[in-house]
Amino acid sequence: MTTLLALRNLALRPWRSLFLLFGYGLGVAVMIVLLAIGEALLIQARDEKLVGGGSITVLPEGIDVEVMKTGGLGGLFFSIDHARFIYQQLLAAPRLGSSVADVAPQIEGKLLYLRTPGGRELPILASGEIPSRTAALGSMPAIDMGSWNDDTLDRVWRDPSPAELRDAIDHLHLPPQSVRGDPTWAEWHYFNVLSADRTRWAFISLIVGGAVPDGEWGGQVLVTLHSQGGASRRFVATLPSRVVRFSTTHADLSIGESSVTILPDGRYRVRAHAAEEGSATPIDVDLVVAPTPRAYLPGAALASGEVVSGYVVPGLRADATGTICIAGTCERYDGAQSYHDHNWGVWRGVTWEWGAARAGAYTLLYGRVQPSDSAAASQPLFVYVVDSIGFLGLFRPLSIQYEDHRVVRVKGGTLAVPSRATMVDVRGGDTLRVELMIEDATATDTRQPSVERGETLANRAITHPYFVQMKGRMRLSGRVNGRPLSGEGAGFFETYR
Repeated sequence: MTTLLALRNLALRPWRSLFLLFGYGLGVAVMIVLLAIGEALLIQARDEKLVGGGSITVLPEGIDVEVMKTGGLGGLFFSIDHARFIYQQLLAAPRLGSSVADVAPQIEGKLLYLRTPGGRELPILASGEIPSRTAALGSMPAIDMGSWNDDTLDRVWRDPSPAELRDAIDHLHLPPQSVRGDPTWAEWHYFNVLSADRTRWAFISLIVGGAVPDGEWGGQVLVTLHSQGGASRRFVATLPSRVVRFSTTHADLSIGESSVTILPDGRYRVRAHAAEEGSATPIDVDLVVAPTPRAYLPGAALASGEVVSGYVVPGLRADATGTICIAGTCERYDGAQSYHDHNWGVWRGVTWEWGAARAGAYTLLYGRVQPSDSAAASQPLFVYVVDSIGFLGLFRPLSIQYEDHRVVRVKGGTLAVPSRATMVDVRGGDTLRVELMIEDATATDTRQPSVERGETLANRAITHPYFVQMKGRMRLSGRVNGRPLSGEGAGFFETYR
């Protein structure tokens, strides 16, 4: 009977019946959706892999959160490179102090393997966090017994002293297995210092090179003095490995009587003793180099086959105080403009573009490593900008445009080298224009020994064998975060011809 009444009602009033059926179906569908959402919220509330307590979660670019949560192949080995730098110089930096209350680095469900004394390997999921930061974010788990506080490693990660930061980013290395025994391996601490009138400057390098640590290797000290428009003087000391001391956990390096030592307050004590090529005139360098806080590049390493190249800049903006003495006659530096970087790797066939300069309140670093057997030369440069409170911006100009209107003398003739250079980049609303005005330049044939960057770099089969070192002015203009960039100052630049 009910079926018959429904059919007759549908025949007599078809549109009203269809409308009622549609409304009933829509109501059922809405109920199903609401139940599904409620179930999903309940599942997520019980999911131990979801981190609570914060407003924003920072993940590597391109990570699929669902793949990461479900343990898919793309989520197995993800990490945030230089997480400590991002924490200290970006998220927890003074620049974002008005917008960011607290930052808590956390690792959730990281796949590790536990090896037992019997040699058995067990897969485990591990999590990690810094207790004080997690508590500040409001996501500290309940602790039934005992206490959970920051230990020394937690403190060093989140708030290292200047000396601890230097050791963490500026320590020395052993060659990786892929290049172990390669005689072109070299690693060095490099410093430069500029006189107050900008007419005299020194390059100081303490180098470990050769088949470290099991083959034939040693240390080298190079000091090159320059005067604008004048000839350069080169001082060298080459010593055997038995008088070389370095550490893979500390930045200290000693080569005979020469050394780089980290002082308790994070400054560098630089001592160098060498003799002038040709005359054996002695030089003694005794400088204390004080890096400006937050003005550093945390470092990067390139590894591709036999090409290994590492680079870190602990003192992008620094001041030097002390003396450089030649045969007992000393020149005094007080708070002079200085710079410190650290390089390591295998340099067969490798060239680079590089420069660092002050530009008023800003300090700028640019560069690019160019292995001869790759397409790296077509890759953009990086331009790294800092100001008084640390990292400000990163740009990637496609190229650097040189005007080779200067001429320097080299063995057997002359060589055209840059007189000016320009780099330009636009990234969204940020713009950058860098102009270099070269005031002095020298060129060294890298096919000969005692190259400025290390004797182990000699006899390299590169297309452009002349290593060009330049001193000049940098002019900076553009905008970052809606604010104008403007400044000019002195710096040093390198290229190849």
